[in-house]
Amino acid sequence: MYDDSSGAFGLALFFLLFLPIILIFAALGYVLSSYFLMKIFDKAGVQGRWRAWVPVYNTLVFAKLGDFSPWVMLGVILASGILAQIPVLGFVFALLPLAASVMVGLRVGTKLNKEWYWMLLWLIGIGYYIWLGVLAFSKDRWNTNIPPAPWANSFLADKTVWEGVPAQQGGAYPPAGYAAPAPGAYPPPAAGAYPPPAPGAYPPPAGYTAPPASDVPPAPPVPEDPNAPRV
Repeated sequence: MYDDSSGAFGLALFFLLFLPIILIFAALGYVLSSYFLMKIFDKAGVQGRWRAWVPVYNTLVFAKLGDFSPWVMLGVILASGILAQIPVLGFVFALLPLAASVMVGLRVGTKLNKEWYWMLLWLIGIGYYIWLGVLAFSKDRWNTNIPPAPWANSFLADKTVWEGVPAQQGGAYPPAGYAAPAPGAYPPPAAGAYPPPAPGAYPPPAGYTAPPASDVPPAPPVPEDPNAPRV
């Protein structure tokens, strides 16, 4: 009978030698990405730098900054971990977090004035960290005055409000049940509702010189009232 104990011993030795190295690189990657996220969160006005150092939670905050629902992102991560075990089709579900991350990354990059092709750095081994570093240390300021996300009207859109994480695209979201007033709900003010300002209420503009008295035409004579009593 074939004895594979030597092969098992060699495999165990391999893991014992390389596992510490793998763990060291994983820790360095986590510290580096968290530090870059902290800088990006500062640009976006996120309160509390600790948010960038909490695993998974920092990804959800990053999703909010990319106009992507953090709860959908969390569901994608969990579903991918479970459905990826399905034979044959499992690899498709394993790509779901990557697809969501690309959507979020494009939005965050746009808000920092970075074109889509910067994300091609993801195709190389450490490109993701380079991309985060570019966003973190670029001189561009955070800008939410951009067109809405293509998924703005779907379940993917971020509609949550988290204290300390600024709402995107124009400030806080309206409260539940809020409805904007219909056009024409407030009629325009009636004519004469606002009387004109009294003469002299506004000072003349700088550099204005009043004309001399000789240039001012005399006031027209007031016609005499024939019915007025004579003295």
